[in-house]
Amino acid sequence: MAERGIHADNSTINRWVIKYAPFLEHQARRRKKPVASLWRMEETYINVKDQWKYYYRAVDKYGKVIDFLLCAHRDEKAARAFFIKAIGHNGLPEKVVLDMSGANVLALHNINV
Repeated sequence: MAERGIHADNSTINRWVIKYAPFLEHQARRRKKPVASLWRMEETYINVKDQWKYYYRAVDKYGKVIDFLLCAHRDEKAARAFFIKAIGHNGLPEKVVLDMSGANVLALHNINV
């Protein structure tokens, strides 16, 4: 912006992000191609701005990312929120491959019930 002679404060850019990010996400999801019905779900622990977060991610059998979620906790509530988000945007999978994390297994079981 400064290269073009436009002065924009950090708070202005932050307001733009808050206002336009949902619209951009909606447009991107509309153009996203369908995913395969076999999902692999994984999570890892990553450092984001000096805070450790759990990164949940699902990929289909071809390796395309289905969805992701950053959470502060690794529990059934976070895993369930991830599955609800992923299933809501991509439909119900035929099969989900998980690690043996009790929270993930419990979340998927509670969604299936």
